[in-house]
Amino acid sequence: MNQIVRSKAFRLAREEASRSIEEERLHRKQRLAAGYRIFAQRGYDLSLAGHISARDPEHHDRFWVGPLGPWFGHIKVSNLVLVDHNGNILQGDYPINQAGFAIHSELHKARPDVIAAAHSHSIYGKAWSALGRLLDPISQDSCFFYENHALFETFSGIVLDSSEGERIARALGDKRAVILQNHGILTVGKSVDSAVASYVVMENTCQTQLLAEAAGTIKPIGHEVARYTANQMTGADPGAFGFGPLYARIVAEQPDLLD
Repeated sequence: MNQIVRSKAFRLAREEASRSIEEERLHRKQRLAAGYRIFAQRGYDLSLAGHISARDPEHHDRFWVGPLGPWFGHIKVSNLVLVDHNGNILQGDYPINQAGFAIHSELHKARPDVIAAAHSHSIYGKAWSALGRLLDPISQDSCFFYENHALFETFSGIVLDSSEGERIARALGDKRAVILQNHGILTVGKSVDSAVASYVVMENTCQTQLLAEAAGTIKPIGHEVARYTANQMTGADPGAFGFGPLYARIVAEQPDLLD
């Protein structure tokens, strides 16, 4: 039996910035636009499918989302659309993805702690979702989701009404991610940073398990070690630090996203 060395959990010190409402709104919008660009950069875009949202810091019943139409790789801060929980577009010159609204509005209603949510039809998340299973703890990275993701088993077509969004929110519960069977994956976070970075990790985790199962018999990490590893990856905003390098790269390569 493997012995667990009980070391102190590894955490990066994080200095929380003190911002005005206007500064925080811009901060979230910049991260949101970058999130769309990162999804495009990594091949997570598929035609009009997919959406990332960010709750407005002042009006908590409103959230910012990318417009329907432009390619993820062309979205800028100035393109983002503000919508309330009733579906009214309050700022922005484009329509929005109605399936995205049905999902995100209900998630934001059900989870006041959620600042952002991310979903797309990325290939490995979509492929894994067809198996109708939770991910197994087969690597250090996959332990990030151990006992912290859920399965939504009912696929009934494109999500166009709020009742389906409500069911997805119930399935998610208090967890950081949900596998939408026959559909894809969805992650949430206490910031845009954590929602997007968690999505990147989850897509990679789906890819890893698909490859491992195709190659042979998996030897999963035991429950005690998997839970211990998961607990090491905690903090005020789990996963957010993984966004830093992604954001730095995309802004350096595509600074127009901040326009």
